[in-house]
Amino acid sequence: MSDAFIEAWGDSLEEAYVEAAKAFYELVSSMSGVEPRVEKIVEARGRDLQELLYDMLEKLIILFDSEGFLASKITVEELKLGGEENYLRLRLLGEPYDPEKHRHGIHVKAVTYHLMEIRSEDSKKILRFLLDI
Repeated sequence: MSDAFIEAWGDSLEEAYVEAAKAFYELVSSMSGVEPRVEKIVEARGRDLQELLYDMLEKLIILFDSEGFLASKITVEELKLGGEENYLRLRLLGEPYDPEKHRHGIHVKAVTYHLMEIRSEDSKKILRFLLDI
């Protein structure tokens, strides 16, 4: 058993969530050399920012495991905070994993709440999370 502890940050929550998604793709393969041929939309929901991060990462894991999808470009199309539920909509451009073309990385089994932290420090938004590999 092993884990990967990730820290992602940005000037905004949108940027920090994008960096967290990029960290996932760099772990399972690499974003380098991935062509933006296919578009995927990932929608995540959560009662708080941690649950939102968890849901986003879980959906990225499922997308990779079920379709082998690797992203080369990730953007936040929508982020709604507050109320009963937070909402995040990511637009991913990429292509299916090809072992002849893409680096083989580390298989991510799951995301966990253990050691998960979301905080502001100076002008940065910092996301820390653990991936079970």
